[in-house]
Amino acid sequence: MIALVIAVAAFGAIGDVRGLGARLHEFAWPALAAALALALANYAIRFVRWQYYLAREGVRVPVADSAIVFGAGLSLSITPGKLGELVKAVLLRDLRGVPVPETAPIVVAERVTDLIALVVLSLVGVAAYGIGTTLVIAAAIAIGTGLVLLAWPRPTRWIIDQVTRPRPLARLRGPLHETLTHLSELCRPLPLAVATVLAVPAWTCECIGFALICDAFPGTHVALPLAIAIYASTTIAGALSFLPGGLGVTEGAMTLALIRGGAHVAGGTAVAATLLTRLATLWFAVVLGVGFLALARRRIARARAREHERARGAITPP
Repeated sequence: MIALVIAVAAFGAIGDVRGLGARLHEFAWPALAAALALALANYAIRFVRWQYYLAREGVRVPVADSAIVFGAGLSLSITPGKLGELVKAVLLRDLRGVPVPETAPIVVAERVTDLIALVVLSLVGVAAYGIGTTLVIAAAIAIGTGLVLLAWPRPTRWIIDQVTRPRPLARLRGPLHETLTHLSELCRPLPLAVATVLAVPAWTCECIGFALICDAFPGTHVALPLAIAIYASTTIAGALSFLPGGLGVTEGAMTLALIRGGAHVAGGTAVAATLLTRLATLWFAVVLGVGFLALARRRIARARAREHERARGAITPP
């Protein structure tokens, strides 16, 4: 509901929504294809990071299965904070028997380094355009607090103990402590630095796609540093809102930033550019993820069928 109010307020402030159809008609559609290709590059680089994390955890999974599981996680990009991507841990358990506490921390570590990368990219806007200063500070505080709790886990373990004191939750205490241990290992300086170095170019790809979409409208130009600043800061805004996929918040913030954040884009163009950007990033990821999720479930069903057949064969009398 809050997201809807923000989106309506932002689009209402623009006023030129009626010209959306005309602006889309003028759009140079090859730019959307380029943005989709850059989004794929983003996923490919993040998959390399996923593989790095699996290796750090000592999890050996065939590359094909790993890619399918990683792709399936994209289907839940519209969950709050993308935490729905924890389904990857469940899929690895069902597909390869990997315990969930070993791989669930990877998903959290991915989100941490994504946020760090976006803060790094947003610094361009803070330094050159004064865009997103408050958001960058808030995100930096959130990241710093989280890393301190991981480096000094005693308070976090105490919180886990208190939360799991009720008898129905007591069985979760052990797995949560194990998950915290693995997460602390993944957030040590070396793996954190390696993962962030991979995350920065990954998200830069989507920033470039955003710039290409903006420039594909006649008479519109958004400088790449400004496009990076707007895309990164509005993505942070969506993440900090903890709404599913940042829906409403990201769109409203991105549209307003295009109009008032130094780019001075016309209202109808800003709306169209925002919608196309979200199509090429968020919704493209969801569609791809749904396909991979279906493939993963099919593989799991086949693996279970083979196990069932072997079990039946083992108990069949000679």
